[in-house]
Amino acid sequence: MPVLSIIACGMLEDELVHVLSKDCELKQLIVVENGNNSGFLRKLRAGKCIPRTIPLDRVQMFFKTGFNPDFETLAKFLAPFPFLGKVCEKMNEKAGQQVSVVVNLLRLGLHADLELLKSEVFRNIREMAAFSDGILIFYGTCGHVLGELEKDFIDLGCPLFFLKDKAGEIVEDCISTALGGNEAYARAMLACRGKGTIYLTPMWASSWKNFEKGSGSKDLNNRYLKNSRYCLAVKIETGISYEPDFHQNVQEFARTFGMKTITLKGSSEITEQGYFDARKALVKNSDCLPKNHQDMEF
Repeated sequence: MPVLSIIACGMLEDELVHVLSKDCELKQLIVVENGNNSGFLRKLRAGKCIPRTIPLDRVQMFFKTGFNPDFETLAKFLAPFPFLGKVCEKMNEKAGQQVSVVVNLLRLGLHADLELLKSEVFRNIREMAAFSDGILIFYGTCGHVLGELEKDFIDLGCPLFFLKDKAGEIVEDCISTALGGNEAYARAMLACRGKGTIYLTPMWASSWKNFEKGSGSKDLNNRYLKNSRYCLAVKIETGISYEPDFHQNVQEFARTFGMKTITLKGSSEITEQGYFDARKALVKNSDCLPKNHQDMEF
């Protein structure tokens, strides 16, 4: 059974919960244990999606010890019993459409230092490639520091998948993702031309207070958000908010920094397409994977 790993930005937490909850063929979900995912786990469980939590350095051993039934052996055992053999065939056929997913949600504060963000993503790609059949990068290019990952890991031996818009371009960031792609992002910026604008997704609106706490700078608000050129807060409605106080958070943000608010319609299409395209590619190529993936020597 193929293993799809996901290295995800905390800002795309809601979108990730959404796509995982939609995957009816998800055999097993593993969330890497760290200090960044308590909210993510709560949202998954609220959506009836129950994950295992395992430290990253133990995931490889988990797959090597095995948890999948060997359907080929079972089929041979049941072959003399026609009815049971047909049941096993149906089980095997269904298993061929299933995947195991490993999610590694990285901390939000990494965006304050793009070089640190890059090094963390690189490190996790290398570690997770050891047990993965493919890795979905649930980030945009983030100031272009992640824009050359395919070239950087051309010899990785594990395919990388990306969040792309309809033009086939990797999205720039979480705002581009929420708006529906780079072109939609450019149109939004053009419409707000001449006005300093902050774009708010549900996670952005619920997390902005933590940015200052983690920035190491007590005057972040005065230097940046309270700058008079920033006068407009754009609320992006994607329809998948797991943050019940989204509206109140946007209003509080706008009042705090003296901004007007407008609402733009967003979309979850890019994250849905990115996840299910990666999943489909692994299932399609599952016959090319080593037999009994969990027993591989890494």
